Amino acid sequence: MITDVPGVLVGHHHRIGDGWATGTTVVLAPPGTTGAVDQRGGAPGTRETNLLEPENLVRYVDAICLSGGSAYGLAAADGVMRWLAERDRGFQVGVEPHEVVPIVPGAVIFDLPRSDWGNRPDASFGYAACEAAGTAVEQGCVGAGAGAAVGSLKGGTGTASERVGDFVVGALAVVNARGEAVSFDSGRPYAADHEVAGEFGVRWPDRAASVPGRETDLNTTIGVVAVDADLSKAECRRLAVAAQDGLARAVRPAHSMFDGDTVFALATGARDLPAAEGPFGVTTRAAALDELCAAAARVFARACVHGLVSAVGVAGVPAYRDVWPEAFE
Repeated sequence: MITDVPGVLVGHHHRIGDGWATGTTVVLAPPGTTGAVDQRGGAPGTRETNLLEPENLVRYVDAICLSGGSAYGLAAADGVMRWLAERDRGFQVGVEPHEVVPIVPGAVIFDLPRSDWGNRPDASFGYAACEAAGTAVEQGCVGAGAGAAVGSLKGGTGTASERVGDFVVGALAVVNARGEAVSFDSGRPYAADHEVAGEFGVRWPDRAASVPGRETDLNTTIGVVAVDADLSKAECRRLAVAAQDGLARAVRPAHSMFDGDTVFALATGARDLPAAEGPFGVTTRAAALDELCAAAARVFARACVHGLVSAVGVAGVPAYRDVWPEAFE
């Protein structure tokens, strides 16, 4: 799980049923965590992403807010800010401990067709997700993944992690893409070959199937990749760039004009990369960073598969387990 990165916590809040199928997921970062972002596709819905550009002032972030509800769902981050401010977490702007501005970048998915019109996350969703945060991360139709769909199937929230030497790289993905995540000729997810030690808990079928397409082309996959390394904002952004490669392995096509695919990166600073000193210092540090980036792509791809296979059918969108039930026998 992404919470295998020490200090990172995840909380979900969602509503499913009675005209609702949407929610919010919050990734809480430990103090001193560097943030960055990589955004692709033609239809993003984001908050505070310009702040994360390497040339801008603020380096550290307090939380990432991922939400359903399209642009309306950006309001969920207001509740995250309130929760953090009550705990004096944020960018110090005054002399008193409580004079802070919490730094909460966020992104949203388009899931409006899964709920009755007007039912979307607000600030209370963000606050409740913070209250629920911990190290155990539920997967599937939870949090921001409650109303997600990937291609013709139900999407969801997934997470994965990997150890790279002394470091841990983790990812959380909310899979809500225009493209498909599965080959319908075989029932095998495109990123199934990334599986580690039977983690997906299924027996991949070898059977073709067909599913009616969805009525909307508006989508977006969002997520977070985290590492317990001390990275600069520019290095942290390279991690987010690499995680997008993992999305492209898991979904085909990815990053379309109808997706706003956005991945945030968090570097908690707990462990040092090799210093860029001496005649080969820059190369040594770059090589170490490259290993973390390669892992970021792998764990994000795995997180996407977890979000797919953990989901259940919601609001008339069939899940992978509905189309290939034998995979779970």
